Amino acid sequence: MPMSRTSAPADSTPVEPAPADAPLTHGLKQRHLSMIALGGVIGAGLFVGSGTAIAAAGPSIVLAYALSGALVMLVMRMLGEMSAANPASGSFSVHAERAIGPWAGFTAGWSFWFLLCVAVGLEGIGAAKIMTGWFPGTPEWAWVALFMVVFCATNLAAVKNFGEFEFWFAALKVGAIVIFLGIGALAIAGLLPGTDAPGTANLTGHGGFMPSGSEGLIVGLLASVFAYGGLETVTIAAAESEQPVQGVAKAVRTAMWRIGVFYIGSMAVVVTLLPWTDKAVAQKGPYVATLEHLDIPYAGQIMNIVVLVALLSAMNANIYGASRMANSLVARGQGPKALGRISGGVPRIAVLMSSVIGFVCVLLSYWRPNDVFLWLLNMIGAIILVVWIFIAVSQLVLRRRLERETPEKLVVRMWAYPYLTYAALAGMAAVFVLMAREEGTRDQLYATGALTLALAVAGYVLQVTRKESPKV
Repeated sequence: MPMSRTSAPADSTPVEPAPADAPLTHGLKQRHLSMIALGGVIGAGLFVGSGTAIAAAGPSIVLAYALSGALVMLVMRMLGEMSAANPASGSFSVHAERAIGPWAGFTAGWSFWFLLCVAVGLEGIGAAKIMTGWFPGTPEWAWVALFMVVFCATNLAAVKNFGEFEFWFAALKVGAIVIFLGIGALAIAGLLPGTDAPGTANLTGHGGFMPSGSEGLIVGLLASVFAYGGLETVTIAAAESEQPVQGVAKAVRTAMWRIGVFYIGSMAVVVTLLPWTDKAVAQKGPYVATLEHLDIPYAGQIMNIVVLVALLSAMNANIYGASRMANSLVARGQGPKALGRISGGVPRIAVLMSSVIGFVCVLLSYWRPNDVFLWLLNMIGAIILVVWIFIAVSQLVLRRRLERETPEKLVVRMWAYPYLTYAALAGMAAVFVLMAREEGTRDQLYATGALTLALAVAGYVLQVTRKESPKV
């Protein structure tokens, strides 16, 4: 029988306190949340990594991003429903614990924390490569260390500092995409000086809309699914906003369709203006290749600056997200107490630990690039899908509970519940099957599966131990 928040059984694990009682401060404003929602998912994966997806899928990359975008919108709608009803800095980890059990919250939370820490290191490496291109002869690790110190310090200060940094970072990224879409639309219409309207020549020529058949579409689909990762951070940040319920509801609603326009629109502009066989798309990135094709001056350097900002923004957001997730897990008795210490409204030990783990990953990329570092990359390969499954299952359970006990909290509602939730779960299962079929993603699937299983077992053991010994 489902338990209520007020009459939980004696063996249940206490969940994170409501934001009003939490020691974290409420320093984020609505404008911060809106930009965090937009900026969190707009990273180097879109600006650079999407070029590889285009090279594999051709013009059908637009369809791949549309399909994966639809899945992400469903996931975010589910997460928005739960987070608006019960804002918590642990976000989906708290929801999974309430809906499924402590082991589920433990698994979802620590796997996401691990993903963010490794991602911090990867983004640092990417940003350092750009800096060494501008300053030849300087060591990459020194740039990474500098970035780590800056953003660790930003996150150690009041949360409003993180919000301000992320607001302006995200504003620059969003502005760059809007300008790109505007220039692209003019070029497609033949209104840009010195250009002719391309028509559908690049969409239907060079092998057609799906030049590599279904296999190319699958590769593009897998790449696009993981490019959308990062939206979840806004529901973590909402717990520290001035109005958590209204803030997360508005941020989720506005971010979903805007991101769809940015991603799908960008891919449509690129494959309409350039033949997908153009090697510059994969080598330089689709944005740089398109702007250079249109003879936009200094396109390469402009986009390098935008990509650098995107990487630094992601570092900043991921250190924040990792520290808050760790703090939430500790608050629920699922991690070392030291990580949960709050000072000045900030979980500073968790911030430091998350930053250190990220820098260790960077060092491993130099010391053990072909075994340990590769193993880490494989383990985080499909974690976001695992998190999405926990979100969907939690929403199925909690929606029924909310409708029965506190229907007034349903300020955001999942569309066509429960049918679209089941459709989203089917979509996630399909992505897992596709990953198992593709040689390039099979190792990631297995490594992520092993990590998830290990965390689930550890979480279940902790759950049983606490049930038998409540004082632990």
